[in-house]
Amino acid sequence: MKTLIYPILFASLALAQSSTADRILGALSERSLAEKVAGMSTDDRIGMYSLMVKTKPDDLHFQVLLAGAYIQKTRETTDYSYLERAASILDSVISADNTLYEAHRLLIETQLERHLFAKAAESSRRLIKMDGADPWNWGTLGDALTEIGEYNEAADAYQKMVTLRPDLASYNRASHFHFLFNDVPGAIEIMRKAIEAGSSSPENVAWCMVDLGNIFFKSGQYDQAAQQFTTALRTFRGYHPAYAGLAKTQAETGDLKNAIENYKHAQEITPLPDYAAALYDLYEKTGQIALARKQMDLLDAIDRVSRATGETANRNLVFAFADHNIKLDRALELARGELAFRRDIYSYDALAWALYKNHQYAEAQQYMEKAMALQTPEPLFRKHAEAISQALQRAAK
Repeated sequence: MKTLIYPILFASLALAQSSTADRILGALSERSLAEKVAGMSTDDRIGMYSLMVKTKPDDLHFQVLLAGAYIQKTRETTDYSYLERAASILDSVISADNTLYEAHRLLIETQLERHLFAKAAESSRRLIKMDGADPWNWGTLGDALTEIGEYNEAADAYQKMVTLRPDLASYNRASHFHFLFNDVPGAIEIMRKAIEAGSSSPENVAWCMVDLGNIFFKSGQYDQAAQQFTTALRTFRGYHPAYAGLAKTQAETGDLKNAIENYKHAQEITPLPDYAAALYDLYEKTGQIALARKQMDLLDAIDRVSRATGETANRNLVFAFADHNIKLDRALELARGELAFRRDIYSYDALAWALYKNHQYAEAQQYMEKAMALQTPEPLFRKHAEAISQALQRAAK
């Protein structure tokens, strides 16, 4: 593994992207309009850009701005219909004028969100040839390379991004990469810099606060974790990852009642499978069996939709099923499907755990070793590795 030279060398996943709004503001020709947009909510921006597109349908610039707003809305809601709208607009714009640089930049974001990581890496390299001084191209290249497990090349890309522009986007990535390489103090320090750098999009700042809260949580600093999740909710109202982070911290410290309430808030906003799985466990612990069954029914419904849409990879469902010893064949199928396009340590961990639950201990050990290669301080990694090791010892006896 490449030697780490600089203290702010590394960066995080595509899910921690900088605000689209930050980048598109510079494209607005009138300063007064740019200042007005900076204070708008994402919904208001969508409304304004939609009106501009209708007023001037031949001006591709406004279509690009609308696509950027849709991408930001996807981040805020996890509603991927907005992403599809953005991708459709960008494809149309690029077909009309292949020279529009910002349209190509935004298209890479849609590729990352769709988990087309190899394609995103290729697109990023193409834009780097066009403008190697644009830090965002190095960031998206690093994001894509991180997801496919090319950590050395990702480090180089992220270093270039940080050097060109130390801001929320590059600091956020730097923090995550320090965590991957088992530098918790460095990850915390740099994530604080990301938050201090700020953004015109409150959701982007809240994302960094949630990231920082997760680092504190994984290192056992629960008070600091709860503080970050709470601050994130003040920064961006109704932010479901912050509700979920606060809930898991409360569950860990024994405050089950409030943990349930906060998971319910998160689920009402976005019904993710991990929220249903967490609520199932909490309802079981508190003797609310009927409510627990409803959460299991919800997981089953999510999987039926997943099958109907032809989904072949979903790490959240892998853990929801494997942790509860249900649909273990489906969990293994989804975990193996991840490796078709994503070969990071988290995918290796998911596959190792699914294999373990299916009693394929030797193969599980092989993938667990890949997951532990960077010595990332993930508590679940250690838990899974220990369980697999014990299973192999029992099998040997």
